[in-house]
Amino acid sequence: MSAAVAEVKAVVAPQQKTGIDLYSRFALAGAVGCAVTHGALTPVDVVKTRIQLEPTVYNKGMIGGFKQVIQAEGAGALLTGLGPTVIGYFLQGALKFGGYEFFKKQSIDFLGVETATNNRAAVYMGSSALAEFFADIALCPLEATRIRLVSQPTFASGLVSGFAKILSQEGIGAFYSGFGPILFKQVPYTVAKFVVYEKISEGIYNSVVDKSTASGATQTIVNLSSGLGAGFAAAIISQPADTMLSKINKTKGLPGESTTSRLIKIGGELGLRGSFTGLPARLFMVGTLTAFQFAIYGDIKKALGATGGIELGAKH
Repeated sequence: MSAAVAEVKAVVAPQQKTGIDLYSRFALAGAVGCAVTHGALTPVDVVKTRIQLEPTVYNKGMIGGFKQVIQAEGAGALLTGLGPTVIGYFLQGALKFGGYEFFKKQSIDFLGVETATNNRAAVYMGSSALAEFFADIALCPLEATRIRLVSQPTFASGLVSGFAKILSQEGIGAFYSGFGPILFKQVPYTVAKFVVYEKISEGIYNSVVDKSTASGATQTIVNLSSGLGAGFAAAIISQPADTMLSKINKTKGLPGESTTSRLIKIGGELGLRGSFTGLPARLFMVGTLTAFQFAIYGDIKKALGATGGIELGAKH
């Protein structure tokens, strides 16, 4: 047996789950992790979005932005868009985490364990990119609704009315006017998120912690630490597209104006510096939520008995 194969651990448990039974558990764990973390950080997302959309008004940083929103609209405004955030990221989390595990397994089966181990970064990248593509199809309409609610507080009273109003006034295409930016944002975000998470956790388990004897609490701490580093990397890489997504969903386009022309115009208006508006708030937000996502995901997987995956790279 080669060294590469020896480094791979197929996690076997009594009554090991397989197929739909296994991947539905991965999906549920990812859905809960994403919905809980994104929902809890809705106030930070509201302030971050306001800074991106109105930088001349919200120009006092994240803490100052909180104070401005509360003074102008009340504390309740910080929960604007909670409904579409929770539902959108529940769906997205299910498809992203469940899809990542599925596509990773398919890649390993196609390439073989040894080749997959030797090229595991490429396996992580390809699996996460494919998973995110399908997740964004589900997320995009709800993200468009959330941004409209945050950017125009009087637009609608909540998710159902906001969704219905966009659909009736602008058509289904309006929900996907930001699909290009959301892919441009989310695919690099998710690739960085999973690759950096896998690499950091692999390094910890190879040099600091013996995973085979690590307690549940220790594994949760490793997930938190790895997720924090992954979140910072993902936030920086995807920040320009996040700003463009907020801009393009703020208002509907002019008659006959294509999404591409709108993106070009927005990109020109923003410039490189403007594309990173709101980065400190987003670093805090994404670093925190990613850390807790992986911690929650790992703990729920264990609770559900979802232990049928294959791990590449860590010594066992």
